[in-house]
Amino acid sequence: MLIGKIISISDIRVNIFRLEDVDVKIGDVLESKVGDKLYEFEVAEINNNEIICMALKLVIGLSKGVEVYKKSDGLEVEYSEKVLGRVFNAYGEPIDGKEVDSTQRKNINSKSLKLDEIDVNNEVLWTGIKVIDFFAPIAKGFKMGLLGGAGVGKTVVIKELINNIYKSRNSNAVFIGVGERSREGKELYDEMKESDLLDKISIVFGQMGDNPLSRYKAVSSGLTIAEYLRDERDQDVLLFIDNIYRYVQAKAEISTELKRVPVENGYPTTMANDVSTIEERINSTGNGSITSFQAIYIPADDITDEAVQTIIGHLDGQLVLDRKTAEKGLYPAINVFRTNSKLIDIEKIGERHYNLVEQVLKYLTRAEELEEIIAVLGVDELSQDDQNIFYRSRKIRNYFSQPMFVAENYTSIPGKFVDINDCLTDLEEIIKGTYDDMDESKLLYIGKINE
Repeated sequence: MLIGKIISISDIRVNIFRLEDVDVKIGDVLESKVGDKLYEFEVAEINNNEIICMALKLVIGLSKGVEVYKKSDGLEVEYSEKVLGRVFNAYGEPIDGKEVDSTQRKNINSKSLKLDEIDVNNEVLWTGIKVIDFFAPIAKGFKMGLLGGAGVGKTVVIKELINNIYKSRNSNAVFIGVGERSREGKELYDEMKESDLLDKISIVFGQMGDNPLSRYKAVSSGLTIAEYLRDERDQDVLLFIDNIYRYVQAKAEISTELKRVPVENGYPTTMANDVSTIEERINSTGNGSITSFQAIYIPADDITDEAVQTIIGHLDGQLVLDRKTAEKGLYPAINVFRTNSKLIDIEKIGERHYNLVEQVLKYLTRAEELEEIIAVLGVDELSQDDQNIFYRSRKIRNYFSQPMFVAENYTSIPGKFVDINDCLTDLEEIIKGTYDDMDESKLLYIGKINE
């Protein structure tokens, strides 16, 4: 159906003069053809006879006066088992060099679940990774922040979570790259292939060089794939978003193009609603769940930034990967003092686990204080009680290192999946002094102690 003609073009904005009595609404996809090249735009605003659109891709070659038609379908992504092992762009098109023999497609702007469809009584999703299960247990449907820079083992943790939860629940994962480098996407694809995890994951990539609409829509496309795995295959899906802050940033660029007045720091006035729209789609039903890990970039290390605080307000916990821990050769390099979860509650994880978390954190905090004293006076000047705390804390610290299944080729150490009850028992025994005579190095990169 003919909609009208183009009257102005910028880098990503296209203004169209609308013919009378044509049915167009915000979110519709329009298209134009110049020679053999097809251009597509999404409707962002409608002002009387003028339609303001955002271009999906480059507008080079487009000119004023070109006729615009309405596309029969909006933005759609594959909604079948053919999504696994594949890499798509933000608009559902394959970018891994292989075609998709499509069986079913679905609009990416799906509505969130109704209130009566959401299951809030979610069971704990044990990962088999000691430091995560102990300090930041995850329930199905949880939203976890994943904080950590380059080189601290973030990708290894992501791959291990995919591997362990797939083994224990036969579930798949979706990775969404938002505003990241194409090199990082290629590395992730190659690493998943080498680890035999590629057929268990679907990747959606709106990369750094793409226009803001691509980066903005990548999250919706990835969520639609995750919803397919949850709703059609009744799975507990792992969803990784790297980086959710870039989603807000992309919307800010779009708002600037639309000449909308921003709030402080240049964020759009609709930021809270935009983030809520995404976060409310990440939920559990009676048959399946979507559990998300969302990497968050913190601008200028300012955690009070409005966008960061808006995102954190939706999270149920955070995993913080720390460079100082990585430098000690302890992986996963998780900072236990900054890592937390809403499940650390005596009514949710039980008195034994809750009290043990408090006791372990107390030991580790005291050990950090003692390290400063030891650096000046030496360990022999400490009281016997402080010496016990110091040495047992070092054993606890080493115990939380763990050999990963996905790193076996590099470490030559078989991966370990540790049951939470074994983890609690081991920590109780360390604190009691059962292993005081054991060398602390014996606790590096093991599963449970009695193995």
